[in-house]
Amino acid sequence: MSANSHTVGELADRFGLVAHGDAGRLIDGVGTLSGAGPSQLTFLSNSKYAGQLAGTRAGVVVLREADAAQCPTAALVARDPYVTYAKIAALFEHLPAAPAGVHPSAVVAPTARVSPSASVGPCCVVEADAVIEDGVVLGPHCVIGEGCVVGAQSRLVARVTLVTRVTLGKRVLVHPGAVIGSDGFGLAFDRDHWIKLPQLGGVRIGDDCEIGANTTIDRGALDDTVLEEDVRLDNQIQIAHNVTIGAHSALAGCAAVAGSAKIGRYCMIGGNAGVLGHLELADRVTITAKSLVTHSIREPGEYSSGTPLQENRQWRKNAARFKHLDDYVRRLAALEKDSNNE
Repeated sequence: MSANSHTVGELADRFGLVAHGDAGRLIDGVGTLSGAGPSQLTFLSNSKYAGQLAGTRAGVVVLREADAAQCPTAALVARDPYVTYAKIAALFEHLPAAPAGVHPSAVVAPTARVSPSASVGPCCVVEADAVIEDGVVLGPHCVIGEGCVVGAQSRLVARVTLVTRVTLGKRVLVHPGAVIGSDGFGLAFDRDHWIKLPQLGGVRIGDDCEIGANTTIDRGALDDTVLEEDVRLDNQIQIAHNVTIGAHSALAGCAAVAGSAKIGRYCMIGGNAGVLGHLELADRVTITAKSLVTHSIREPGEYSSGTPLQENRQWRKNAARFKHLDDYVRRLAALEKDSNNE
C-alpha cells in the first residue's frame, strides 16, 4: 500500500463515518460521481446527481444514509457529504515542499526580518522593515512592501503584491496576481479638477483567510480595511477602502464592495453582486448572484435583485413597460380609490 492510499475502513475511523460494503478497498484518489474509477472516492451531496449513483464505478461514495441502499459500491455515510468529501480530499493533495531560505534572485532589504524557516522564491522583493514569519512561502515574483507583515504559515502563491501597511494573519492563502494595500479610490472635486485624497490607512487580514487570483483589496483612507478570520474571497473581487468583512464570510467571483461598507459574519455574496458604499449587512445575510445591494440589511436571510433572463423579445417588451411603471401604479391607485368610493 502506498503512503497516499487509505482503505475505506481507515477513512471511516479517521473521520467518524459509518462504512458499508468492502472496508478493505484501497482508495488512492478522488473523482466525480460519473468519472471516478475503482480506486477513487467520490461523493453525492446534490440530489440533482442522484441518477448517476447507480452507474458509478467509484470505489467508495460519501453520501447520506438515505442514499446508501442505492449505492452499488462501498459507501461512507456522512451527515454532510460535501463537507466530509472536502476533508477527505485534502489527504490526496500534496503540494511540493518549498525549500527554506531566500532564492539567490530575490531582493531582501537589510532591515526586513525573514524567518529562517520561511521560503522566499525566485525574483521576490521584500522591502524595508517587512516581516516574514515562520513557515511562510513566497512564490515567484511576490512583492512585500515596506513594513508589511506576513503571518506564520501563510502562502503567497505567485506574483502577489502587498503594497503598504498590510498585515496578514496566520495561514493566509493568497492566489496569483492578487494586490493588497493599493490606493483606495478617494477623490475630491475642486471646481474643475480632481484632487487625490491620501490613503493613510492599511489592510488587516485575519487568520485562515483565502484571497483569490487577481483580487484587489484597497487600503483604508484613515482607518484600516479589515477582513476578520476565515474570510474567503474568490477570483477577481474588488474590496474598496475601509470595508470590513466579518469572520467566516465568503464572496464569489467578480463581486464588488464599495468603500466603508460593513459586511457581517457568516455572510455569503454571490458572483458579480455589488454592495454600495457605507451600507451595513447583518450577520448571516446571503446575497444572490448579480444582485445590487442599495440599502443596509438589518435582518439575516436571503436577498435578491435584478431581472431574470428572458427571451429577448419578451424582455424588450417588459423593459418598455418598466418605464411606465410609476404611471401604472398611479392609475391603479386611482381605480382602487374610485372603487372604494362606490
